[in-house]
Amino acid sequence: MQYYKENTLIYLNAEFVNAGQAGVDMFGQSLHYGYGAFEGLRSYSTHNGTRIFKAEAHFDRLQHSCESIGLPYTWDNRELIEKTYELLELNNLRAAYIRPLVYSGSNMHLTTSSRANLMIAAWEWGPYLGQNLLTVNISHIQRPDSKSFPIDAKVSGQYVNSILATSDAIHQGFDEALLLDKDGYVAQASSENLFIEKDGRIYTPPTGEIFPGITRQTVIEICKHLNFDFVEKRLSVEEVYEADSAFLSGTAAGIIGIKQVDAQPFPLAWEDTIGASIQRKYKNLVLEQENYEVII
Repeated sequence: MQYYKENTLIYLNAEFVNAGQAGVDMFGQSLHYGYGAFEGLRSYSTHNGTRIFKAEAHFDRLQHSCESIGLPYTWDNRELIEKTYELLELNNLRAAYIRPLVYSGSNMHLTTSSRANLMIAAWEWGPYLGQNLLTVNISHIQRPDSKSFPIDAKVSGQYVNSILATSDAIHQGFDEALLLDKDGYVAQASSENLFIEKDGRIYTPPTGEIFPGITRQTVIEICKHLNFDFVEKRLSVEEVYEADSAFLSGTAAGIIGIKQVDAQPFPLAWEDTIGASIQRKYKNLVLEQENYEVII
């Protein structure tokens, strides 16, 4: 996939510059050690115009991620949101994926950086995992331990773990991977949160060993608004296998149903599941066909 064209602009250190001419610091810690933080947002073409879903929450989390790893964050988030809308307009984008990235300056030492750069890019990108029901496997690759890494931060180097898990799943003929935590409980997919349905109730792993996704929190609020029974608890592999249905949530993927885990298919038809109802509600929210500020 080509992410930019000859005339595509990105926002880099307070200027709009040509994406192909931005350049890379070959001595930056982000390149060598994965010392950086990023975000993923989506804009949608709505009857109110181009709207970025939960922009403030995403940029606030970007700031939190940087602060969690000692990466300087000197930008005003309100201004960054304004510049992101301007970036979309300059590139003639409406429904788009948006990627802010904070990366370090030159530093070959294993010490926190005193200088950082900020880049924002955007491109047209459909649902990350497509729109068909997924087949997923239980990965042999473990989710990073919360005691060794700030796993509630969206840090660049951490995603090597995700790349390995997803690539291995695809190599085995699956669409995505589910990772276990250090204690053997199912934590999440490589870059999405997991929900299962059992006997008319929705379950999801609690925070602590998972990435607390913004879309995950939206799903929780939708469950409350629609009066769906909802429980946060650690999930064993057996509980996932024995679920009636399951789905993943994430900004890039949206809400997407799971057909089976390993060789175990789920018994409920997707259109009859609570997940399908949540998926429809979520689409209405991001397209502003409903006022999400009333719900969330």
